[in-house]
Amino acid sequence: MSNIGGVIKSIRDIFRKDPGLSGDAQRIEQLGWMIFLKLFDDKDKEREILDRKYKSPIPTELQWRNWAENDEGITGDELIQFINNKLFPQLKELPVTTDNRLGVIIRNIFDGTNNYMKSGTTFRQAINKLNEIDFNSSKEHHVFNAIYEDILQGLATKKDTGEFYTPRAVTQFIIDMVNPKLGEKIIDPACGTAGFLVCAIEHLGKQVKNLADRKTLQETITGTELKPLPFMLSVVNLITHDIEVPQILNTDALSRELTSLRQADKVDIIVANPPFGGVVGDGMETNFPLNYRTKESADLFLILFIQLLKDGGRAGIVLPDGSLTGDGVKQRVRQKLLEDCNVHTIVRLPQSVFAPYATVNTNLIFFEKGKKTKDIWYYEHTLPEGAKAYNKTKPIRIEEFDTIKKWWKKREESEVCWKVSIDTIIERNYDLDIKNPNKVVEEVDLNIGKILSILKTENNKVSSIIQELENDLAK
Repeated sequence: MSNIGGVIKSIRDIFRKDPGLSGDAQRIEQLGWMIFLKLFDDKDKEREILDRKYKSPIPTELQWRNWAENDEGITGDELIQFINNKLFPQLKELPVTTDNRLGVIIRNIFDGTNNYMKSGTTFRQAINKLNEIDFNSSKEHHVFNAIYEDILQGLATKKDTGEFYTPRAVTQFIIDMVNPKLGEKIIDPACGTAGFLVCAIEHLGKQVKNLADRKTLQETITGTELKPLPFMLSVVNLITHDIEVPQILNTDALSRELTSLRQADKVDIIVANPPFGGVVGDGMETNFPLNYRTKESADLFLILFIQLLKDGGRAGIVLPDGSLTGDGVKQRVRQKLLEDCNVHTIVRLPQSVFAPYATVNTNLIFFEKGKKTKDIWYYEHTLPEGAKAYNKTKPIRIEEFDTIKKWWKKREESEVCWKVSIDTIIERNYDLDIKNPNKVVEEVDLNIGKILSILKTENNKVSSIIQELENDLAK
């Protein structure tokens, strides 16, 4: 079989020849739905062998095998007409019953997706290339996951949307520290392309011993994503990780009235990088109690997370510095967090972790619902020796978290970590943007030392100039 990375690259090159496709986002959307249909059909074939009664939610003539699989199949205008006049309209209007979650997912995906390609011959070349991948082969499966992550990273989403790809090392570290157990219900209410959920699946996979465990895993991974492209990519991502029916809702997690959350909706674990810097949709804030209403998405998500967690539930989330400080609603949100949950750890990250998507300072916040906060441990994660910043070619690596993981179980203050009591935080009006007190001293000493040595050097220069002038005058 050909190299999957090579296949994907060839397809993207073929896409460049089509006049209908412009820009990476369109190419990824196009590739996304094609991969989705091919992957779905490969999985359907597997299901049909395992279960004679299984019937695909995709109508026969729209199944990949019946219009795309044969390399000599329809092409040119006939292909474009089939896609635009049959495939898309029918999948958007797929008749679904309430117990047919897969049908609902397919409908949602095609509702928010487009076919941009205009040339049927170019399209046929891309399809034939994609047919070289067999998604049911486990070796290919593994390689595809890596390639797929690469595609997702290549999707540098616009800065104005307040959402972006979370580096793999960050999702991995959060999952490692929150440490989900099989059977715990896990949610990412702003799941993007499902990076956190995939990390959770891999973490829980080691605990799966039999079919019943596998079923439990399938049912306990959930998420919500509003935007069509990340929603589609998250579904594909979960299917490639053997989640047969991804429990991802294509909606805004903030669109539900907070008071309507029942005990059955509550979860054991929340892992998320909620959109921040973004402004919520019209009227969304009215779903929240009066004193927590704001247009800042990160703050509303924080209130939602507190509400969604069961007592004893755990969370690991990414928050910008802006959510740690500020008056009014922001202060009340933080007060609620500290009173309803034990915020035990805040890891402060260097500015460039999310480059090039965002340049704000971010933090990883870990908390447990149902106990008040008494003390917060802060840990300042520093750049590797010699590095000035992270970037796309040199992102943050999971190995860099090894020292934090060691410290996690046996905590002691040092120049990178410090403990702050709730009394201090209350005195600061619940401001959590607390700079490293153990580092400042060193920096000040260093700066004073530097200034002194500069002054001495300059002083010596001045003295020698005066000396020279005096000598000249004496002549």
